[in-house]
Amino acid sequence: MDYNKKRWVVLVVSCIVNIIIGTGYAWSVFAGPWAQELGIQNAALAFTVCNAVGPVTMITGGKINDMLGPKWVVFVGGLMFGGGALLAGFSKSFGFLIFAYGIILGLGMGLVYSCTIGNTVKFFPDKRGMVGGLTTATYGLGSVILAPIARMMVENMGITSTFKVLGIVYLIVICVGAFLITPCPAGFVPEGYTPPAPVQGQKGPEDKTWSQMIKDPIFYVLFIMLVCGAFFGLMMISQCSPVAQNMIGMDVATAATIVSVLALCNAAGRVLCGFISDKLGRINTLAICLVLAVIGLALVWKSGIGDPSKTLFILGVCFVGFCFGAFMGIFPAFTADQFGAKNNGVNYGIMFIAFGVAGVLGPMIMSSQYAKTQSYSTAILIALALSVVGFILTFVYRAMSKVKIGRAHV
Repeated sequence: MDYNKKRWVVLVVSCIVNIIIGTGYAWSVFAGPWAQELGIQNAALAFTVCNAVGPVTMITGGKINDMLGPKWVVFVGGLMFGGGALLAGFSKSFGFLIFAYGIILGLGMGLVYSCTIGNTVKFFPDKRGMVGGLTTATYGLGSVILAPIARMMVENMGITSTFKVLGIVYLIVICVGAFLITPCPAGFVPEGYTPPAPVQGQKGPEDKTWSQMIKDPIFYVLFIMLVCGAFFGLMMISQCSPVAQNMIGMDVATAATIVSVLALCNAAGRVLCGFISDKLGRINTLAICLVLAVIGLALVWKSGIGDPSKTLFILGVCFVGFCFGAFMGIFPAFTADQFGAKNNGVNYGIMFIAFGVAGVLGPMIMSSQYAKTQSYSTAILIALALSVVGFILTFVYRAMSKVKIGRAHV
């Protein structure tokens, strides 16, 4: 088999599959209709649970991928993701919705996501940041495509029928795509690519196991940095439509458009920043994006005080989406750079627990603060403060890396 050609097929199929599982980012379009359908005040908990359980199967999926290959991991994940959406369409209680969408769909999402990204990044050591950005970007692009379609489907079919139809589509696309994904052979080097020589006597990235990785202090710096970078994005993604309506005064249709804008900027950040990080460096790119995130969150906060033209809010949402996308696009490659590509499926799955932490805390703080104060301002300021913490951690990482390089010379 010509893996130099096959890797591009794997990339395309993985991107298509990721578009499907990325439709979960359109949750804020579904939140209102589900709350109305089930007679509850807020349906955000289902999205929170979905994000919280995903890292569990990302870790186990990496192990299973090593034993059985990506085809069967993606296939089983597709059954769970599509089946979870289909089951959600039969929800008569919020508890069942959490079980179907939050747990089953969320676990399936983790299986598929870890495998499509981990396997594809291994195929492209010459373009690791760009490919990591592209595969995660299509994950973010799913909600751009789905948000307007879902709104029309809900208006014409109702929320339950919409989920039944979507579940069937998800099942077909992911399960068929699974049989076109080939595992990357060990030690694969693309034609015409020469791995870079170690810098200043430094050893190349060691292929660490997950147990070795969690003993490295740098892991915890990166983990907390990812929590900070994912917090503001997941907070806004889960509540973007309600924020646009309740804080800014937009109608439902306009708010749905803002959800698509957020998702589009999310996707753009993944691709562009993944590519830029190949040239500028991972940590430098993340530092710049954290500064932009602070600016974006400040604009969103200011728009809650008074923004008749809604320009500040839209601009702030664009910054937030773009910077969140940067973290999602860069971190798969960053993890492989730091701890080696061999075990990146499992290692990134463990790193992705940070995403789950942010996925629980961000939406929870956002919704609870609004319930208490009828305002999102405090939650936005908390996200802004965490972005500042993340920026400070980029300097901590640099300092620790210099110490590590110095020890390698001894």
